[in-house]
Amino acid sequence: MTTDASITAPPGQSRRRAGARRHIGQAGLYGRIGYVILLIIALPCALALPVSLKRYDQQRLSGATGDMALASPSWAEPMGTDDLGRPLLWRTLLGGAISLGIGVAAAVISVVIGVAWGAFAGYTGGRTDATMMRIVDVLYGLPYVLLVVLVGIALRPLFVKAAGGIFKADVATGVADITTLLIAIGGVSWLTMARVIRGQVLSLRQMPFIEAARACGVGTPGVLARHLLPNLVGPILVYATLTVPMAILQESFLSFLGIGVQAPLPSWGNLAADGVQQLRSLGQASTPSRWWLLVWPCTLLGLTLLALNFVGDALRARLDPRAAT
Repeated sequence: MTTDASITAPPGQSRRRAGARRHIGQAGLYGRIGYVILLIIALPCALALPVSLKRYDQQRLSGATGDMALASPSWAEPMGTDDLGRPLLWRTLLGGAISLGIGVAAAVISVVIGVAWGAFAGYTGGRTDATMMRIVDVLYGLPYVLLVVLVGIALRPLFVKAAGGIFKADVATGVADITTLLIAIGGVSWLTMARVIRGQVLSLRQMPFIEAARACGVGTPGVLARHLLPNLVGPILVYATLTVPMAILQESFLSFLGIGVQAPLPSWGNLAADGVQQLRSLGQASTPSRWWLLVWPCTLLGLTLLALNFVGDALRARLDPRAAT
């Protein structure tokens, strides 16, 4: 008597596996596209910093070709100029470096606070866990913009005073604005990360290897650092990648409202705000539209956010098995 050694999976399970493989493959393709877009945008912003820091505020109201204020894109000025004759190319590149830098730094702050808060709350449990997560719930209920503004108002004078002893007055103000913004965004954006990590820790703390570590006398810091955190690298990396575009968008939105990076320092947000002010000229026959003031920063911001989301989705499909099912 012979038996068939092959085992056939149920049709429903086979379809789910095939769908998961297709999802991972598509996410990987979009992730590679996202990497390319990020490289094309971020690399020039970083490499141009030595030049853009010198030229972003240079005003030229007249030149060899005539009036340089609000000049349209040309060979001399590929992205045109603003109302003060400042080259939009260098302002956009520097604005991109500032927006990307604030987004990444704020995401790092958010990840550090969220991981520490969520891991400690989930591991200790009991009243400590309940109290810590109620604090998160209260912060969730507060208006985000109001919370960031309050944090900024509280911290900005301290940073202006500290930076004033190192930099010149105008530079000190810009440094203080950027520092305040990234700390305000990072100090508020950690709430989701804390909830995600707490949920992961709640499922891991009952695993046999955690109980074995406790039986061997390993304390709470040792269990968190040597046993729990290494098993949380995947979720941390995924949600950190998805936090970066959120932080960049928040910075751009706050700068657009005028409570973020302040002129003359550019960011994609305040450059877009300057472009919106020129929209009133659209439709007027006597005044040409200044489309380049709005198109360049908004296009680069949109492509960057899209690319970062592609990369985040690809990492989630690869590192989180449940995301592919």
